[in-house]
Amino acid sequence: MKPPLLLIGKGTDDNGGVAEFGRFVHRLRCRLEHIAADVCGAFLDRTEPTLSASISSLIARGHHRVVVQPLVLSGNDSPLAGLPAALALEQERHPTLMYDYGRPIGPDSRVLALLAERLADAEAEIPRLSAVTAATAAPAAAVDRSDTAIVLVGAGAADPAANADVHRVSRLLWETHASGYLTVETAYVSARPGVPGGLERCRRLGAKRVIVLPYHVFADGELERIWAQAMAYAAGHEGLDIRCAEAIGDCEGLADAVIERYEDALTLELAAHREIVR
Repeated sequence: MKPPLLLIGKGTDDNGGVAEFGRFVHRLRCRLEHIAADVCGAFLDRTEPTLSASISSLIARGHHRVVVQPLVLSGNDSPLAGLPAALALEQERHPTLMYDYGRPIGPDSRVLALLAERLADAEAEIPRLSAVTAATAAPAAAVDRSDTAIVLVGAGAADPAANADVHRVSRLLWETHASGYLTVETAYVSARPGVPGGLERCRRLGAKRVIVLPYHVFADGELERIWAQAMAYAAGHEGLDIRCAEAIGDCEGLADAVIERYEDALTLELAAHREIVR
């Protein structure tokens, strides 16, 4: 039997985000049941199930080696910066516990493809994603992609390296899926430039339409802030068609990416074991 996969999410007060995390854990459980790998989820803070409770449950079921997979898009993601210390504390509580880390989910080709899918959904005039409701909006004029800009929005952090990672994703998205658009700008929820700053830059570059694309795994409070800021900017710039895309969300593509990281962690564990045996 392979070691269990423990998915770690950001604690959130958003019930929708918690429910989506739970659905994704269930999806992974169904995907990995053929290799008899146990799958469970935990949040680092604010939300149940807690990391401590999930580790205790795994130990009680006879698991002493775990693959820990943070559901984050960057290795510098500040909300989970306390995970190593929390795991060290769990090792003090459970001396037999050993764990391997799965690498961050993004950016890679799978994640970029998922972002491109969310971008296409927003571009396809889905009413729920429009910055103004379909009932009050005038019929949208045809806008060429060369007049459409993208604002990729990351969480933002005090760590410049984490913010630079989001810039890198913007460039990779441009190179791989969005070269026909006017530009791909970068913005952050908790750093500069913010969402309004990213939108203003697109407007000054001559964009007729801007698609706000969250660089987030699941819907949460941050996603609501992104949409609210985009809609507030849209209210003051009626001539600019602003649309808001969804987060990556619970989907098969995300599951594929996580399973790949789980298998990579197992491969590294096996290689390390062979080295020790030598």
